[in-house]
Amino acid sequence: QVQLIESGGGSVQTGRSLRLICAASGRTFSAMAWFRQSPGTEREFVSSVTLGNGYKAYADSVKGRFTIARDTVKNTLYLHMSSLKPEDTAIYYCAAGDHASTNPTEYNYWGPGAQVTVSS
Repeated sequence: QVQLIESGGGSVQTGRSLRLICAASGRTFSAMAWFRQSPGTEREFVSSVTLGNGYKAYADSVKGRFTIARDTVKNTLYLHMSSLKPEDTAIYYCAAGDHASTNPTEYNYWGPGAQVTVSS
């Protein structure tokens, strides 16, 4: 059974850092990604990483502040978030699939999400 479980969310003040963790089980994936969604908005691409070539992609809104990392031995995905802003507040979802994409429909597996709240 495939499972993705996020952890590490929480509430922080502007400018602080958080690390999200996604523990995957059941199989390995060619691509893993982070998306986020705030109330009343569509799910938004944050970052992705490809297993084969290690290619990493970031949304412009997080480039230079967020870093995605993957531990293939532990089958775990990380998102290091720094210089957090109130507009980063959202539920963050871990996603996995066969191809890296900014389109959420390209991913077959999703975690339940982790809340990140950034206060000013």
